[in-house]
Amino acid sequence: MLAGLVLAAFSCAVQGAALFDTDELLEARINGPLSALFANKESTDYRGFTIAANGVEVPLKIRLRGHSRRRICEFPPLMLNFASETEPSSVFAGQDKIKLVTHCRNTDRGEQDLLEEYLAYRVLNILTGFSFRVRPMRIEYLDDANGLPAEASPRHAFVIESREEFAARTGAERAALDAFPRYAHDREHAALMYVFEYLIGNTDWQMLRAETDDRCCHNSELFTVDDELRFVPYDFDLAGLVNARYAYPDPQLRITRVRQRLYRGLCTGRPLLAAALEHVRSLEARILAAPAGVPGLSPRNVRDASEYLARFFEAAQEPEALLDTFEKHCVESY
Repeated sequence: MLAGLVLAAFSCAVQGAALFDTDELLEARINGPLSALFANKESTDYRGFTIAANGVEVPLKIRLRGHSRRRICEFPPLMLNFASETEPSSVFAGQDKIKLVTHCRNTDRGEQDLLEEYLAYRVLNILTGFSFRVRPMRIEYLDDANGLPAEASPRHAFVIESREEFAARTGAERAALDAFPRYAHDREHAALMYVFEYLIGNTDWQMLRAETDDRCCHNSELFTVDDELRFVPYDFDLAGLVNARYAYPDPQLRITRVRQRLYRGLCTGRPLLAAALEHVRSLEARILAAPAGVPGLSPRNVRDASEYLARFFEAAQEPEALLDTFEKHCVESY
């Protein structure tokens, strides 16, 4: 049942879980050689930094991460690598390596794009607990060489739950596969993910390896739970909901703007898609209220995001017609 995908809170203690147990905005300060780090965007070497939050400062190592964003962003995303003996009173205690999603461009528009990507994760969290949790942050960046432009700091950001913490929380195991099995997977969960990607207007995913990926699947992680394979999507900056200034659809998809929705799920049973669509429709009120709950999202962007999501639900008022659209554009095989 789809309801089973919405996981109950786990009673077992997971080290580091406190960071993601709330969606309260976390104010923080990162201090270190940022301008030196950004000077060579091809490098993935770690450098020493400190991060302070809630009055506790701890050391960590930071490197650049990402593929396209590392190349195009003035302020690329970062990987935070904490020491195993991180101060227990720190909100980061128990964390190992976690992704920090940054504002890309040192502009208000770049920051708003970041917040809308955070919103995409929150919508997925509403649909199912079997998804990566996120925590919003506002970070003051201090460069020890004073090499950052003033407009780069402070800025909103968010951290993403690690694969290891996700697996511990959900009881899942990470699966490393070269290809996605066409039939041997949890098709109920997959149907929900297909509808979610359509809801946020994301086409930057597929059940294949990308050239920059080590394994299947592009912008998704594979996990097994109860002997069933599920994929968990991430990386939504090219989604229509975000509409980032640098976002363009793949020319092979024959759409001209990322705001155009295009269904890219595998062809699957109509009853499965119908159940997934009904599950999403049942959460319409919470999803449409989500933009207003994003800290720092401007009134204009709250309105734009709400209207974009609302257009999906307007189409979903005729579910059979929308299901016809899904079946028309579904992917027979990869």
